[in-house]
Amino acid sequence: MTYLVTGATGKAGRQVVAHLLRDGHRVRALTRDPARADLPGVEVVRGDLTEPDTLKEAFEGVTGVHLLTVGGDDYATLTTGPEIMALAAASGVRRVSVLWNGEPGPVEEAVEASGLEWTVLQPTDFMSNTLTWAARIRASGVVDEPFADVRTAVVDEGDVGAVAAAVLTRDGHAGRRYSLTGPAALSPREKLAMIGTAVGRPLTFDELSTDQARERSRQAGLSPELIELLLTWHGNPPPEAYTVTSAVEDVLGRPPRSFASWAAEHAASFR
Repeated sequence: MTYLVTGATGKAGRQVVAHLLRDGHRVRALTRDPARADLPGVEVVRGDLTEPDTLKEAFEGVTGVHLLTVGGDDYATLTTGPEIMALAAASGVRRVSVLWNGEPGPVEEAVEASGLEWTVLQPTDFMSNTLTWAARIRASGVVDEPFADVRTAVVDEGDVGAVAAAVLTRDGHAGRRYSLTGPAALSPREKLAMIGTAVGRPLTFDELSTDQARERSRQAGLSPELIELLLTWHGNPPPEAYTVTSAVEDVLGRPPRSFASWAAEHAASFR
């Protein structure tokens, strides 16, 4: 049986691929640029979720699909869900795992209406997002961000990949929605302290005001709409973003990985 992973070169997608391979499954990876995929042991095919006509080869002979709900250079919500799911059904796909971005859209609606076995996975915040701090930590030991004490239930992307591989290849997960979190909700200040422990030196959190964060994002070229969306989410996240769940352990039979453990493994990136 072959499993198709869309978004295979992304943070979570690479982990889905790795766990499927680890469990001995045949994997096909969908990417818009196969030459840059760097996925040994995997059949890599070219395709774009925003252009369903490019996906026929990728879906041929596939048993299960790990599916994104966003696509394109701007990671916009996909509007091609009905076409993708029609192709999946015609190709004999049985199961779909959906990496949900938090807002209902055409992909989720098409998946639920498809008649296939589906499972929705909603990670709130990846631990690996803190790698965006790495250059600042190496250079000065100071991280400047807003909302220093707002907590989110960050999850290791490796756990997300393991859960996706499990729901695609094992029975008992059809029609389920899993909010995937780590074992604790943590603030940026707390995460930085754990990174400091991992690298063996104290680090400083310099909290930006909302106006300072807005101006920095503006200078980085973000649109006003995206800036306000990000500030709202990070400053006042919805309850599901900071509510710790047992979903990872329920699916995998083991506790989710802690941020301290993740930081220790990635310490070299921050030194």
